[in-house]
Amino acid sequence: MTVSLAATLLLSVLIGLSLGLLGGGGSILTVPILTYVAGMSPREAIASSLFVVGATSAVSAVGHARKGRVKWRTGLLFGAAGMVGAFGGGLLGGRIPGTILMIAFALMMVATSMAMIRGRKKVTPAGDGELRVGKVIIEGLAVGLVTGLVGAGGGFLVVPALALLGGLSMPVAVGTSLVVIAMKSFAGLGGYLTTVSLDWPLIAAVTVAAILGSLIGARLAGRIPEAALRRGFGIFVLVMGIFVLAQELLP
Repeated sequence: MTVSLAATLLLSVLIGLSLGLLGGGGSILTVPILTYVAGMSPREAIASSLFVVGATSAVSAVGHARKGRVKWRTGLLFGAAGMVGAFGGGLLGGRIPGTILMIAFALMMVATSMAMIRGRKKVTPAGDGELRVGKVIIEGLAVGLVTGLVGAGGGFLVVPALALLGGLSMPVAVGTSLVVIAMKSFAGLGGYLTTVSLDWPLIAAVTVAAILGSLIGARLAGRIPEAALRRGFGIFVLVMGIFVLAQELLP
């Protein structure tokens, strides 16, 4: 095992930890790890991250579903719209220069970090079981497009949307978001596979490491103050975003 492979697998555990502890943030870590540690091209890294995050989210969603924290009708509707947007984003992303994709990804990292540092605003559900179908579809398409294009924009966009438009409580919104993230991640991957070839053995190893991290994160959830954890992770993501921008923009 090479040093770069060992480092990639070790860092991949952080991907799952983020999903298990925060319900999001996996793709924010996956793309830089695969690009700068594993040595993938930006398009390969984004496509690979869609599989890793999709598979890890699907495994995590099973645990939430067993505890009754998945609203299937809302999740499948949002996820179906997200799949359409993500597939289109994947098709588009496979034809955009890697540098532009990484700059867009870095800007997404900075925006996400600011939202994490600021903290999640209290979200008031739309109503008990009330489903705003039109807005759910539009929001799903938009979020899916972003996810398919740059491999980011998962839980931190989906959870508030599900709570506001789907009328879900926050715990149910988090569980349902994992179903949505899995659906649109695989759809985005399908779009990228029309133009990109992937290293499947490496992706499988990274996915296993991420799933292991998600199981550890699920056990640690509740033991660490969420606000402090979110702010700390937000600062880390901000530093990573600036690093990616520097790598792409500076000679």
